[in-house]
Formats: sequence, structure tokens, C-alpha cells
Amino acid sequence: MAKSFWNCLQLSSAILSLILILSNSTLANQVPASETTSNQLLSAQPEDIEEDNDSIAQVTSVSELSDVQPTDWAFGALQSLVERYGCIAGYGDRTYRGNRALNRYEFAAGLNACLERINQLLQTATDKTITEEDMNVVQRLQDEFAAELASVRNQIDSLEARTAQLEASPSFTTTSLFNAEAIIAVSGFGGSDIDDNFILSNRATLNFDTSFFGQDRLRVGIEARNTPDFVDVTGTNMSKLSFVGDNDNDFEISALLYEFNLSPQALVYLAAAGGGFTGFTPSLNAPLSSSSIGAVSNFGIESRIYGLNGGGTGVGFQYLFGRVARLSVGYLSAQANDPDVGIGGDAYGAIAQLTLQPTIDFAAALTYVHAYNISPGAGAGSANAENPFDGAATSVNAYGLETSYRVSRSFNLSGWLGLIDAHAESEPNKGSNATVLTWAVGLAFTDFLGRGGDLLGIIIGQPPKVIDNDISGREDPDTSLHFEAFYRHQITDRLYITPGFFVVTNPEHNSDNGTIYVGTLRTTFLF
Repeated sequence: MAKSFWNCLQLSSAILSLILILSNSTLANQVPASETTSNQLLSAQPEDIEEDNDSIAQVTSVSELSDVQPTDWAFGALQSLVERYGCIAGYGDRTYRGNRALNRYEFAAGLNACLERINQLLQTATDKTITEEDMNVVQRLQDEFAAELASVRNQIDSLEARTAQLEASPSFTTTSLFNAEAIIAVSGFGGSDIDDNFILSNRATLNFDTSFFGQDRLRVGIEARNTPDFVDVTGTNMSKLSFVGDNDNDFEISALLYEFNLSPQALVYLAAAGGGFTGFTPSLNAPLSSSSIGAVSNFGIESRIYGLNGGGTGVGFQYLFGRVARLSVGYLSAQANDPDVGIGGDAYGAIAQLTLQPTIDFAAALTYVHAYNISPGAGAGSANAENPFDGAATSVNAYGLETSYRVSRSFNLSGWLGLIDAHAESEPNKGSNATVLTWAVGLAFTDFLGRGGDLLGIIIGQPPKVIDNDISGREDPDTSLHFEAFYRHQITDRLYITPGFFVVTNPEHNSDNGTIYVGTLRTTFLF
């Protein structure tokens, strides 16, 4: 107990030392926006606290040079008060990672905390009583450390007054941060039925994140890219890379998003452009789910159910139920700004997902998506899955199961299963039904071979396949399998090189088609 008390007291003193230093600085000056972040708190690491202790302000009296040791009466007396009334708390494990004696000002910080606690107990109705013996001890400590207590309280009062003035001041402005990402990749493809070839492509993304009150984020993103989907050459959507997209390298708005917390449990997600279901719904496929430093194929990023989102405009909501469950619901539309179509017309998708995480290592989710006029193959399946009803308007009801299990500190196992029921809403073939099936298993070996930041990823799965269709000739006869492997090598915290490849057997779920091979060497820069 003495060790715990000693450690906790040192923590309080370190915090006080920081307060004393800050109170004598130019606190009233506004902090430049470039030095703060909307969603990041500055936290003192143990080594930072110890450095602060090394620079404690000078004392001016000989009596102040006497440190308070664990063997002193004052230390034992304050320790007894802490044990009885819970005046001081340290880190989560109730320890402070330091080993120095306390000077009188540091000791006074702990004493002041105990005095405030005892005063609260005296003023409120409680079953805890302050004994006469403890009151005598308190009085003696106050007498012996009167000068130090007065100095501590004056400094705290001054700092609180300045803080209140800053909080009331209208001089604070919004905080905006800039972050960027650039991908340069050499990619190639080949197969028995196609001509081998290589390309050089890129993607550049610039994001501007702004916070208005610290618990929110407005993101404005622009993007330029020129990575083709290879469909014209390979004849299938199954050959797409994860960073696919081509706008002739013209910078365009890629994201206009705003999210904020209604409460510690509730998140609201608003998308004017570039929204997606996984912006507010966990896909449970980390760390494979990043298109820039994760999987190299479009299919391998996440369950294709999340691709049934209709577009980038809409709203999402997430609510946490304790520490185990979260509910995500949302609606996204493709042409919400078109007066002839509106929010509820044309292509749209609505999602509801219940995610359960009973332990820190295991999570599972049940997903339901209803969508209209969206390809049931979500851009990664066969031609039959993408267009099961020969051009008819299509509604879908999709059901998904996603899981993630951290087997060990460096090995994560994930997977998904998706079943998509499609219904023809217009001619031709109005009233027809089709069923699409997709699944995948992912293995992620983090810090591979002991190298921090490296990642070996392996993905095996089946791209969306039509397993049943009322329309003759629109059902896939065979099964394509997707085999993928990549190795992400971290050069620095902001530079990654990822060689990767994937193989698609029986492309388009047709054994008459030869196997397709796609490889890439992706270099990712983060700013």
C-alpha cells in the first residue's frame, strides 16, 4: 500500500508541476490551429512526466529544500488519510512509474487534494465520518505546510481563472488539419485467354478535416486517379484492383462528410458526397480492409454486401450498447440532388447491422441491406450477378454474416458470408427472382517476421455468383475462386511498399474461361 500511495502521490505532484509551469507561461495566447487536432488529445507519456519533474521550479527558502521521504511523519500521516478517504488516484493500475522523493511543493499538492476530499465529506451526508484524531492530523499538516499550500492554491486559482477566460473568449476558431495519401503502382495481368500487359497508375487523395467543437469532424476530400478496372481486357469485374478508379487524374470532390457524437454512445454520420456504409458500420475485416495499405484486390477489401450502398449521399447512425453490442443503421442514395429523382428514387441502399464483441479478440456481425437499382454483384461478381434480369430495375434484400477473431497478437482470422436475393421490378422479366452467393476467408499476419508495421495477408473466397435464377441462361454454371496474397513492407511510418497478386480460377464462374493472374507493386505515401 505504501508503494501504491507513494506512486500515486508522485503522479499528483507531477501534474501540479505541469500546472505551475503552464500558469507562468503565455497561456492567454491562442494556440495555432496547426498545432491542434479535432479528434486527438495530448497525453503525457511516463517519460514526459519524468522530464517535467527534472525541471521543477527553483525554491527560495532553505526549509523548502527538505524533501518528504516515506519515512517521515508527514508522509505516513498523509498516507493514512489517502487510505481512509481515497484522496488520490494514479494510473489504471494505481501506480506512478517514477522513483523520486517529493519536494515540499509536490507533497503539498497531494495534501491539498486530501483536504478538498475531507471538506467534501464534511459538507455532504455520508456514512464516512472524520475522526477527531484525523482532524488533528490534518491541522498539523496544514500548519507545517501552510506556505506551500497557499502557493499551490493561488496558482490553481489563477490558472482556473485564466482557463475560464479562454473558454469564454470568442477568439478560438475552428481547427483544420490536412492529410494526404498517394499511391503509385506498377500492375500487370495475364492469362491463357488474354494478352499479358503492364501499366503504371496512381491515386492521390487530399483530405481536409475540420472540427468545430472537438467531438465532430467535417471532411472535405479531393482525389485524382487513373487506375483502370481491366474489365475491357480481362472480360470480368473479378480482376479489379483495390485502388481502382479513373477520372483522368483530374482532381474531383471525393468526400464531403460530417460526423459528430450525440452522446458518448451515439454517432451521427452525414454524407453529401463520397459516403459509404463502412463509414459508420464496422466491416470486421481489418487490417485487410484498406485499399491503400491492405488487400490489393477490390474483392478482398470487405464483404460485397457493403458495396450495395447506392452512392455517396445520405445519413448513418451508430449506437453502442455497453461494451458488447453496437447497432448501425443508414441510408445512402446515388442522385439525391436530382429534382427529377430525389432522395428516395433511382439507386439507393439502406443498411442495418448488429455487431457483437463479447471479448476483445472476437467480434461478429449480422447485416441486412435493402437496395434498389443496384447491381447485386456490387461491382465484383460475374456478369450474371451484376445484371441478373437483362437490364430490368432490380431490388435486393441482402443478408450477411461477418466475423473477426484475433488468434494471437500477430495473427487475425476474418471472414464473411453474403446471400443476396434479387427481384426484377420492371420489364423485361418483371417479377423474376435470383439468388447471389459470395464468401471469403482472410488471414492477416501483423508485424510479420518480427518487423513492426509489416503485414502478410492471404484471402481466399468466391466472388458473387448467381446460384439460382428464374430466367434461363442467367445462372452461373461453375464456380470461380479468388486466391490472393500480399506482403506490406513498412519503410517508415509514412511509406509502405506492397507487392501482391491474386488469381481467379474459372473467371465469370465459367470453366471454359482460362485462369486470370493479376499482380501489382503498390507504393503508398502518407502525409
